Amino acid sequence: MSKHNIPQATSSLPMWLDYLENIHTSAIDLGLDRVEVVADKANLRKPAQTIITVAGTNGKGSTCSIMEAILLDAGYKVGVYSSPHLIRYNERVRIDGQVLPDQRHSQAFAFVEEQRGETSLSFFEFGTLAALKLFQEESVDVVLLEVGLGGRLDATNIVHHDVSIITSLAVDHVDWLGDDIEVIGYEKAGIFRSDKPAICGQPEAPASVAAHADDIGAKLYQVGYQFQYQEHIESWDWYCGAFDMKNLPKPSLPLPNRSNSINSAGCFWTGNYRC
Repeated sequence: MSKHNIPQATSSLPMWLDYLENIHTSAIDLGLDRVEVVADKANLRKPAQTIITVAGTNGKGSTCSIMEAILLDAGYKVGVYSSPHLIRYNERVRIDGQVLPDQRHSQAFAFVEEQRGETSLSFFEFGTLAALKLFQEESVDVVLLEVGLGGRLDATNIVHHDVSIITSLAVDHVDWLGDDIEVIGYEKAGIFRSDKPAICGQPEAPASVAAHADDIGAKLYQVGYQFQYQEHIESWDWYCGAFDMKNLPKPSLPLPNRSNSINSAGCFWTGNYRC
């Protein structure tokens, strides 16, 4: 695409999205080398004081929503990055529960375009960097990042995050992650960080999750071991060592109650860490 066809900061969001869909060789291109170069140049590796990254086969969105509600109620300024969107691209970035106007996204895309130079970025990589820029500009207290695909090689994994969460594990995206649950566990555990909390809400998770945490010195907290939950008809209880919270209301999300309780158990551990 010629230089004069590149959108500007004042260009419409649909114009930018059309541009981003056509500038890279493939829609999905796992790997961190290219996106890390741009993130370092743009100083986007740590866009907030606290960053929580969420991976998993299912439950990423609901986990982020529950944490968002808890943190907002506690008075924090919260940014959430999720994908894909249902109706409008703007849904992918929320700040204090609200989406941003088109022009803010166009301005963030223009910033990333200027920073990337000759580095080619996929649609998701470009959007991830733009979201980090928006969180940085808004000076949010906590960023919640939903992994797009896998974990280890996903663009969201470039940040210096403080807590890692795996919500669930199953065979998915076999073309990119394979059909071996141990390999999938390793790929998703790739978001773990040395000496940082790593929370796994998958009961009886594949051994690769704990093995990777041990290899890098991450602080693993796995449901059924370091923390537990118990369901009742109208409520549920959460336990972590000698600390417990009983008769908690079940989240009113349009998901099976068991999924809500498992996701909430991980969220409550994260909230305990944050406080």
